[in-house]
Amino acid sequence: MDTQAIRFFHRGAVVQAQDLPITTTVLQWLREQARCTGTKEGCAEGDCGACTVVVAELARGAESAADARAVHVGPLRLRPVNACIRYLPTLHGKALLTVEDLQAMAPGQALHPVQQAMVDCHASQCGFCTPGFVMSLYASYARHQGEGSRPTRQQLAHDLAGNLCRCTGYRPILDAAQRMFELPPARLDPEPIAAALRAIAADTPDPFTHAAPNPAFPDPQGRARIDRFFAPRRLATLAALLAEAPAERPPDEAGAGGARKLTLLAGATDIGLWTNKQFRDVGDLLYVGDVAELTGIAHENGGLRIGAAVPLEDAWAALAQAVPALRDMAQRFAGPPVRHAGTLGGNLANGSPIGDGAPALMALDAALVLQRGSAQRRMPLDAFYLGYMRNALRPGEFLHSIEVPLPHAATRVCAEKHSKRYDSDISALSCGLALRLDGARVGHVRIAFGGMAAVVRRAVHAEAALHGQRWSEAAVRAAMDALADDFQPLSDLRASQDHRLRVARNLLWRFWLENRPEAPLAPAQTRVWAGLQESSRIAESGAP
Repeated sequence: MDTQAIRFFHRGAVVQAQDLPITTTVLQWLREQARCTGTKEGCAEGDCGACTVVVAELARGAESAADARAVHVGPLRLRPVNACIRYLPTLHGKALLTVEDLQAMAPGQALHPVQQAMVDCHASQCGFCTPGFVMSLYASYARHQGEGSRPTRQQLAHDLAGNLCRCTGYRPILDAAQRMFELPPARLDPEPIAAALRAIAADTPDPFTHAAPNPAFPDPQGRARIDRFFAPRRLATLAALLAEAPAERPPDEAGAGGARKLTLLAGATDIGLWTNKQFRDVGDLLYVGDVAELTGIAHENGGLRIGAAVPLEDAWAALAQAVPALRDMAQRFAGPPVRHAGTLGGNLANGSPIGDGAPALMALDAALVLQRGSAQRRMPLDAFYLGYMRNALRPGEFLHSIEVPLPHAATRVCAEKHSKRYDSDISALSCGLALRLDGARVGHVRIAFGGMAAVVRRAVHAEAALHGQRWSEAAVRAAMDALADDFQPLSDLRASQDHRLRVARNLLWRFWLENRPEAPLAPAQTRVWAGLQESSRIAESGAP
């Protein structure tokens, strides 16, 4: 199989990269090969945002709902991502924008408006996190500039939820975020970039294949093993590559054959940590992010069908639009750079017991469409997880899409996340609830928890305590007691067993308080952050 160098647009020209391990991150390439050291490494796991860059690619097409949350600049779609967990080969056919690119967008000015506003508002102290903040702010700037809108201070805070600062404080940074729209504008010219990307696309076969030595895993003769990166563009190509490759075999003696482990790769928001933190051997990589058929969102049969490679940002936006009760979870699911890189399919297929996607979707009776070759089968999400980090995928099979039935108008839905930080944090536990009354009795109920067992799963005893019963305080308290029969959670660094059980009980109780038939409480009365956000909204609107 022919291999090619990695080609992408950077600093005004197409650049090539080769002979680097396929798990080389964009951050490593920037600092060690390109000598562009503005982008910093803080955590190397996508948490702090110091390494935020913007990746641009050609629009998938006007009909693609999966581009809805990207920043639209002419024919380009821009997304802020974490360079520390983005593998370099995934940039093939794309453009990389970093803090070094901004001043060139503002000819005649000393700095780009984003940078100038940071200076004017004294929004940098040690400066380590500043380039990441600047690039997240640039993405917000370009979005609102294109839309002709001005974000509120709270919207800007959401845009910066994936960036952490430990010395300046967020007030001057948010001041700068508002100030940047008051300065003389600067715009990215998308046409030279788009022309370069079209030329790369025209010269890229399906699949794009890149091979490089990996000295970390030598062959039996001590030579650097040759690893391969595959990026198919069509579903049939992906299916054929996966069907031909076993899940895992030992490395061949020559180190250049195909007898190796093949790892499916989407946004690398988890796999990136396997190599950065655990130094795991992922073998060859099969990247699904360029497969057009996996990146669509469609309304079908009274529900949503979300392609497995749709970015989390777009998938959750579509879910929250269809089911408004999911808006809070959509906002709190990681930070924007992770949501723009990671995929809903990857979040579900990964099977983490603390993943935030599965509980909410399980409560909505979501199903997975699995494919091997050209054959597809449908499986309820609540039957997919077999044990800790184990699922029902067969050899050669992959996740094609997620089908989410939209709840009945009378169904009350809630998605909860409990974590130490409000923004961009790993859950101690998460919960999805859906309940519909038939008259005064519970006619349908789904309760699913993450962080309470080795897998995300439904609380069947708690459901049984509610189903068919009058919707009452007594029934809810019985369901709360039944949670002890459903789960025996572990104690770990995030929460103790007792804390998890107590929070799970309290989440059911809060659901009752907000949905009881008499005198239900408003979210501002039961949720600290809801009250603060309402106060912020009133303050920004100028209402008395």
